[in-house]
Amino acid sequence: MLKLFKKKSEKEKLYTQYTKLLKEAHNLSTTNRKLSDQRTYEAEEVMRRLEKLG
Repeated sequence: MLKLFKKKSEKEKLYTQYTKLLKEAHNLSTTNRKLSDQRTYEAEEVMRRLEKLG
């Protein structure tokens, strides 16, 4: 209940975005390979930003 009002940190937001992009890339891998590769690249960029934050 206490987490209800707690704001997410920048790391938590980026990690959520990263997992969302990877799931989307996985779902697209069977129908649209080019778009799947693009989502994977975007996920890698998000991971680089996460690593820079520490």
